[in-house]
Amino acid sequence: MTTFPAPTQETQVCELDIEGMTCASCVRRVERSLAKVDGVQEARANLAMEQAQVRGTAPLPALLAAIERAGYHASPVEPEETASDPDDLVAGQARIARRKLRDIIIGVLFTAPVLVLATFFMDRFPRENLLMLLLALPVWAYVGRDFNVGALRALRHGTANMDTLIALGSSVAYLYSAWATFFRSSAVTYFDTAAAIVVLISVGKYLEARSRSGAGEAIRRLAGLSARSARVLYGGIEVEVPLSRVQIADILVVRPGEKIPTDGVVLEGTASVDESMITGESVPIVKDPGDEVIGATVDTDGLLKVRATRVGKDTALARIIRLVEQAQGSKVPAQRLADQISQYFVPAVLLIALGTYLGWVLSGHSGTNAMVAAVAVLVIACPCALGLATPTAIMVGTGRGAENGILIKGAESLERMRQITEIVLDKTGTITRGRPAVTEVLQLDGAGVARGSRELLQLVASVEQGSEHPLARSVVELARGEGITLVGDVRDFAVIAGGGVEARVGSKQVLIGNRRLLLNRGIELDGHDRQIAALEARGRTIMLVAVGGRLAGAIALADTAKEGSAQAIGELHNLGIGVTMLTGDNPRTAGTIADEVGIDRVVAEVRPEDKAAEIKRLQDGGKVVAMVGDGINDAPALAQADAGIAMGTGTDIAMEAADVTLVQGDLRALPLAIHLSRATVGIIRQNLFWAFFYNVVLIPLAVFGKISPIFAAAAMALSSVTVVSNSLRLRGTRQATLLAAGVFLLAVVLVGLGVILTLR
Repeated sequence: MTTFPAPTQETQVCELDIEGMTCASCVRRVERSLAKVDGVQEARANLAMEQAQVRGTAPLPALLAAIERAGYHASPVEPEETASDPDDLVAGQARIARRKLRDIIIGVLFTAPVLVLATFFMDRFPRENLLMLLLALPVWAYVGRDFNVGALRALRHGTANMDTLIALGSSVAYLYSAWATFFRSSAVTYFDTAAAIVVLISVGKYLEARSRSGAGEAIRRLAGLSARSARVLYGGIEVEVPLSRVQIADILVVRPGEKIPTDGVVLEGTASVDESMITGESVPIVKDPGDEVIGATVDTDGLLKVRATRVGKDTALARIIRLVEQAQGSKVPAQRLADQISQYFVPAVLLIALGTYLGWVLSGHSGTNAMVAAVAVLVIACPCALGLATPTAIMVGTGRGAENGILIKGAESLERMRQITEIVLDKTGTITRGRPAVTEVLQLDGAGVARGSRELLQLVASVEQGSEHPLARSVVELARGEGITLVGDVRDFAVIAGGGVEARVGSKQVLIGNRRLLLNRGIELDGHDRQIAALEARGRTIMLVAVGGRLAGAIALADTAKEGSAQAIGELHNLGIGVTMLTGDNPRTAGTIADEVGIDRVVAEVRPEDKAAEIKRLQDGGKVVAMVGDGINDAPALAQADAGIAMGTGTDIAMEAADVTLVQGDLRALPLAIHLSRATVGIIRQNLFWAFFYNVVLIPLAVFGKISPIFAAAAMALSSVTVVSNSLRLRGTRQATLLAAGVFLLAVVLVGLGVILTLR
């Protein structure tokens, strides 16, 4: 007797590849089977990705055995596979698509003469039925083998799925016709129906597979970004090794035009790095020694030596891929009804088909006519559309988000984002840059105020170039950015307790500090109190500069709003969403930033531990609240909010607590995230409507004999393609929109024909 090892106590997420799932009822069966395993906390299967995600403490062998008992085959997905072997995924899907296309060609070659014989040459020459039997045999037995094998596998495990419906429908038509050929030569045969059912549904499956391949394009693009190899320095010699062999602390050499192999820190060199594939930022970022770099980004113009800090599944790219995959395996609440229905769908269709047959026979019709109606019922049912309605939309929606630097954790996050009525923004690092920047450089003298003195900026930056203080670094960065050459002859540099520094620059004695420091040194403000007070009233931090014992100027600094913050807040207002700023700063500074970017409401001087309480107060007032933050102190508020949104430039703790991460740290991605959530949930609801609509309208038509089995096969194939192509509209491309419009028009025509037939 086989025994499994005891479950570990550590909760983990296990991803499994599932073979054999064909419809929503398969998804439900896999989930229920996994849920029965001891230690499983949550199990989700995804028809579009043909995978399952299991959270809990259950051991892997127990999970694999549960799926085998349900009638499917499973294998574990290693986390590294997605990032390191994207070509294998693409090649595997391409092989499946080629096989399906080959089967369709074979099917068409044999089905076409069967249709011609049945339509135009019936009873024209002897042994016609035998010829059609031989022509239809490879279609039924070979082209339809996946359906037949899937049905037998389901039967062996005491279940039924979509394969059961298709195999039963085509097999009844073929086997009845074969029996009639040998034992009732005068009876009507349906070899054309059997062959056409298999071919039409195979065409639908092929188109569905192609569309689903497009839905998963984002994952493949992300996976394909990774470098395949790296140049590693060993004893001063460059050695090219596979990416999988790179280890933490290895020194990597990156030349212009090459991808940075893995996350790291620049040791030597300066280069502009294109990070658009990760952050969406189109402008290359200059990287100097000490700066962090992201794996898969491109060195555009300089030689870099980089120390690897994260490798394999721990890199930023791998984590992004993992987040997107987890999101694509999730479900919105609207899918729960479809899941519950799918559990009973196939058995219900089998009963309806049996009832149809009996009803026709008992009402005086021939057994042949009854059989045709029952076959139409079996074939018209489309559980595939129910199973694909949610995952395809989520795959495309989250994939498009990832391509735009928006990471959405799951379908429930999408649902919550759609309902937001109020967004609460942390100030520092979210609306603002999170570090001071020089806003004004003023030269002060007895004649008044002159702006932008390069000489004053040169003096201050020359003194401050040796300081690590954030204000000092901001002044030095501005001077260098404006091409000012710093003076090297700086002597007697000293930090003064109480807020300042002094040094001798050439022949000049320079003192830099706050108002109190200068007054303590006996340096008067010479009537410039009003100008300085006006800057302070606007939330500026002032560095006063004295040269030779007299006030020479002032430099004003502030944590300025990020580029695009005002635009983002304006777009949020256009979406009908209120905006609140939550900050620990004083009301004066907070009000200045709020006025600059157009914030509706400001809550200032909030302690970190009180942020979550403020979110709760808004929720108690009936608002659906999203919190946007970037710091450790924002994590409780992010968790309290209906939707937590983290800035990708912030801390890992904030990102873990959030539902959505804006990778680039740009608020302009926030309106896009909300629009994408609304569009994705809208598409899901449309898909579920169409999936139900096909069944509710067309199954009754089949019951009453208004739809032929061939027509039913075309409708069933089209139902899945309609759902998937509708999801592809989220990609926002013209081709996807045209495809969806064409399929939708075809669907309308098909349903319209069914209605016309009913009225006749």
